[in-house]
Amino acid sequence: MTAAVDDSAATTRAPGVRARMGKWFTAAVNGIPGPVIIAVLMLDAVIALILEVLYLPLYIGAVALPITALLAGPVNLALVWAVATVNTRLSVLFLPVGAWLAAFLIAASRGPGGDYPLRSDLPTLLLFLCGAVVPLVYMFMVANQSKHPAQKK
Repeated sequence: MTAAVDDSAATTRAPGVRARMGKWFTAAVNGIPGPVIIAVLMLDAVIALILEVLYLPLYIGAVALPITALLAGPVNLALVWAVATVNTRLSVLFLPVGAWLAAFLIAASRGPGGDYPLRSDLPTLLLFLCGAVVPLVYMFMVANQSKHPAQKK
């Protein structure tokens, strides 16, 4: 007894080698409910902030190097972009940034031992500006882009 195999799907290629990453991400998470993906991305934002706060006072020799502050912008932008592949409403796009900001406020407040994980200094300000402003500017641009571009005359 032999089984028939349909090879027509195996011989067709994906449309274009230069497929956008958004299509790959959407295909990879196909079948997982959107709210689960958004919740995981919000958790990723909190974990990213924890790592950024831990490595913020990094020194190389005697020079302070707040590299995690500079990485906070692209990381949060990637989280917002990943949420945009699931849902494009601005209130939903803000969820990972909101989770990051809530964790930032918790890290800036006094801990149980009276210590502050985030100090009042320039690297903390740089972390806040890069981590919050970059994704918010992206969301502003998404909100204000025209759905129907003006036709040229």
